[in-house]
Amino acid sequence: MLIDDCPHSFADLAAVVLPAHMAKLRAALKSPHAAATFSVPGSGPKTIAKAIGQASDFSGCYTLIEGSAPVYVGISRGVLARLRQHFLGKTHFDASLAYAIAKRRSPTPGQRAQAMALPAFQKAFAEAQKYLRTLSVAFVEIANPLELYVFEAYAAMELATHQWNTFRTH
Repeated sequence: MLIDDCPHSFADLAAVVLPAHMAKLRAALKSPHAAATFSVPGSGPKTIAKAIGQASDFSGCYTLIEGSAPVYVGISRGVLARLRQHFLGKTHFDASLAYAIAKRRSPTPGQRAQAMALPAFQKAFAEAQKYLRTLSVAFVEIANPLELYVFEAYAAMELATHQWNTFRTH
């Protein structure tokens, strides 16, 4: 029985499909887009898509890159919208990576919402987003949900993004 209409066995995913997606991602890593492209206030996914030569927003895996080093791998059914959230989001839900960076740089007790209410933490959060906007972005389109979810962990391990990637659930 198929999961999410994925026609591949796990063996095929591991041996063929995921390595093929990784090859496409590695090619994209050679010519990434500036994060600034995704963080212009007032520019939504349609405008961003046009700017980077895409027809529209898309399902896929993205990698944030500092210099030439991948630092984070994420997935979304709307990659362009998700990138905007990382760079411009105002809440710990929208900008979860900025929140994680701020939390590490400015340890704050309590729940996420409590931390976000503190002026010192808000400053650390804003600085984390400012840092994220200095990065570059590469991505690969992946339509099938199962392939997408499995590929996220595969790519994070392959690219050694352990500093910011975690697969713990809350």
